[in-house]
Amino acid sequence: MKARQKRLAFVALAVVGVSAAAGLALSALNSNISYFFSPSQVLAKEAPADHVFRLGGLVTEGSLKRDGDGLTVLFDVTDNAETVRVSYTGILPDLFGEGQGVVTKGRLGTDGVFYAEEVLAKHDEEYMPPEVASTLQTAHAEGVAESAAGVSN
Repeated sequence: MKARQKRLAFVALAVVGVSAAAGLALSALNSNISYFFSPSQVLAKEAPADHVFRLGGLVTEGSLKRDGDGLTVLFDVTDNAETVRVSYTGILPDLFGEGQGVVTKGRLGTDGVFYAEEVLAKHDEEYMPPEVASTLQTAHAEGVAESAAGVSN
């Protein structure tokens, strides 16, 4: 009987240990997750306040402005339906440019400006991040539906 109790205690201790390790791993993963949102979702208040998330779309033509310090850049990101102003301090990727796909990671400020900690540009002429492509297709489909509804009314 004594051996059986020892085995049962060992199994119970192992289950508690594995549960604690899984809980710690999930907690660490949860704190490092940054969800992707389009400009339309950000302006619809679907993006979390006071939490890091990714914002993606196209850099609006003519929106790129540099501050006097030379490192701070302001530009607009659009999904062809809505536009969000982005501020980034740092060196931009070589392939960053107006009219190009971009994914930024950061926080939305109380002033409505997205303050990016990281800016990622597309790899080559054909590549677009899947999230950005999906967002642009959805915005385009909604725009087509809205214009068709406006024509039929």
